[in-house]
Amino acid sequence: MIGVAEGKRGEPGPGGLAINTIHTMDCIEGMQRLPAGSVDIIVTSPPYNIGKEYNSYDDQKPREDYLDWMGRVAAGAARVLADDGSFFLNIGGKPRDPWIPFDVVQQFRPHFALQNVIHWVKSIAIAKEDVGNYENVAGDIAVGHYQPVNSSRYLSQCHEHIFHFTKNGDVALDKLGVGVPYQDKSNIGRWKAAGRDLRDRGNAWFIPYRTIRSSRPHPTSFPEKLPEMCIRLHGCLPGTLVLDPFMGIGSTALAAITLGTDYIGFEIDPAYRAIAEARIAEARNRQRQD
Repeated sequence: MIGVAEGKRGEPGPGGLAINTIHTMDCIEGMQRLPAGSVDIIVTSPPYNIGKEYNSYDDQKPREDYLDWMGRVAAGAARVLADDGSFFLNIGGKPRDPWIPFDVVQQFRPHFALQNVIHWVKSIAIAKEDVGNYENVAGDIAVGHYQPVNSSRYLSQCHEHIFHFTKNGDVALDKLGVGVPYQDKSNIGRWKAAGRDLRDRGNAWFIPYRTIRSSRPHPTSFPEKLPEMCIRLHGCLPGTLVLDPFMGIGSTALAAITLGTDYIGFEIDPAYRAIAEARIAEARNRQRQD
């Protein structure tokens, strides 16, 4: 585990905003204060406008107003993202309104190239007969966070989209940074690209939630592994700056700390920000003890 340099925390960053800090302000206002091209990676998950109960935000806006707001977020993000940067946008819908992610992505189309579409698989069921003859798989598999839908018309939502935007669609990625071992080891050395036991994961990522028996402090936070994989895929070096315009309870900041990059975030709700800062302090304390 690589640790972020403690001396940088809270120091003035681009536009005078402190880095390695979550700022309690609207993200559009916050991004306006950042210089153009000053951010290397953006990872975020905005409200989906599906009626979730946030502390300080109305998640039931008229669709036209919501999409107009997403367009302004897209324009602000395009301005602050570096020419060789990556923007990973996680967004889903709901069974009765599956158009949401596709409507939102159209607001980003004037500002970005859509370089990849990643499918975040939260729950999956695989029959043994479909797996094939692999000794590590002994029977049927049903894993992940499954939330049944009380409807005879709609299927349960077991996946969400992660849209990978770049300025021109030509950003080279560290695909093996999120690679997986070959299941069939005979592939290793069979062709030039398979020089070691690691292959491209592809665009389907199984990332389950941790099991939480108590109530969640935030209605829509994503697992820390999701932003961590996005940052790894883009490629991260010391000094890389990761932005989350909707920081929530700090999952993207925790991923940045794990990977040794800098972060900056915006969150309008002071209670969510306080939870995020407590989680960050705990993570830094664990790093010092390791």
